[in-house]
Amino acid sequence: MNESLERYFNCYFIGIGGIGMSNLARYFLAEGKTVGGYDRVQSPLTDALTKEGAFIHYEDNIDAVPQQFFDKERTLIVYTPAVPSNHSELNFFRSEGFMVMKRAQVLGEISKMSDAICISGTHGKTTVSSMIAHLLRQSHVDCNAFLGGISKNYNSNLILSDKSRITVVEADEYDRSFHWLQPWIGIITSADPDHLDIYGTPEAYRESFEIFTSLIRSGGYLILKKDIAVMPRCESTVRVFTYSENSGDFHAENIRIGNGEIVFDFVSPFGVVADVQLGVPMKINIENAVASIAAAMLAGVTPDEAREAMQTFAGTKRRFDIRIKTDEIVFIDDYAHHPKELAESIDSIKALYPTKKITGVFQPHLYTRTRDFADDFARSLSKLDEVILLDIYPAREEPIEGVTSEIIFNKITTDNKVMCHKSDLHTLLKSRDIEVLVTLGAGDIDRLLPDIDKLLREKLKRRDAVS
Repeated sequence: MNESLERYFNCYFIGIGGIGMSNLARYFLAEGKTVGGYDRVQSPLTDALTKEGAFIHYEDNIDAVPQQFFDKERTLIVYTPAVPSNHSELNFFRSEGFMVMKRAQVLGEISKMSDAICISGTHGKTTVSSMIAHLLRQSHVDCNAFLGGISKNYNSNLILSDKSRITVVEADEYDRSFHWLQPWIGIITSADPDHLDIYGTPEAYRESFEIFTSLIRSGGYLILKKDIAVMPRCESTVRVFTYSENSGDFHAENIRIGNGEIVFDFVSPFGVVADVQLGVPMKINIENAVASIAAAMLAGVTPDEAREAMQTFAGTKRRFDIRIKTDEIVFIDDYAHHPKELAESIDSIKALYPTKKITGVFQPHLYTRTRDFADDFARSLSKLDEVILLDIYPAREEPIEGVTSEIIFNKITTDNKVMCHKSDLHTLLKSRDIEVLVTLGAGDIDRLLPDIDKLLREKLKRRDAVS
């Protein structure tokens, strides 16, 4: 553990249920620390943390904080920028002089003590991070990993190794968090404008990725998606590679898609890895796999190890997560919440199921993102055969006058479209003839999945009974 963190025996997390906060909480639990925290809502993640030994409560109330966390000299307070500035617990610890650090700062301290592979990008970073972690974990190299999603291979967002110096880190650009990191290998998957509430302009957003490249340590590597508008600022000893699906230093050739499978040859400056089969056969995962194999091989993974591990990669929960796959009904859940992610997810589904009707349920995430990208969201959703649009999930934001899901809905060109309150979704789906259903969004739509899953399985039973 980093020396600056080692002296703290207690770690208290404000926003502990977030995907990025919870992996740090798990890390400190594994280090034998006393861990506690607050979150706004109880969730499967907070329930899991409680079972693992964390003390968690769900009311912003300093009196609910266990006594051991008031030992100022021995307690570290960690918070996420998504927590509002008027949070009473956070303000108490600040006013009392506790050591208060952003999650990104803590992750940065951990990355300094290891060979960090840091994956950044508007989209794709969770999948690529999880892929790299799996490739390394299944090889002789091994790794630690802080992931932005629950790996289906390991049923966790944290992987720990007692022998590897490598740490795989999902590098989040929100609030410039990734500027705290010190990568050995840096990856940029995309830089399509997002988080304009923080950055103001697309140019400032892209510049943050250029600053990220300047943080790569001497003798390290940058793996950059080809043709994105980012000019590297690496020092001269950093080797820069490009990648994409079909061109660049690393790319795929001889791509074969059919029978629900995707196979390709991985081409690199160091040779070809033939017949790589994707464990999650989504078209965008060809490109994700190219970046992942590139990083893994730079870290020492052999071609045979990479090929074998990629076939067993099971994906990440809520990332093109195929929950039901039958001839009659397919149900996919995807975290896609940016217009380009939506388009890629929908295009992948259409490629896999070209003759089936595709119904999409989308929950917009954030008022600002809805306002800034309403036209783009509408264009992406118009690719669907049927659109069910839910209300905006606000997350950290207050409502903005005139900004509702309707500004997207009115621009969707698909004839078969409907607005729906979250509470009415089950009833609506019950009345629909479902062939392929995809739920999309980064809010709390995942809380509805068990009920949707059950409903669709009941539909299957009824159809089987009739036939």
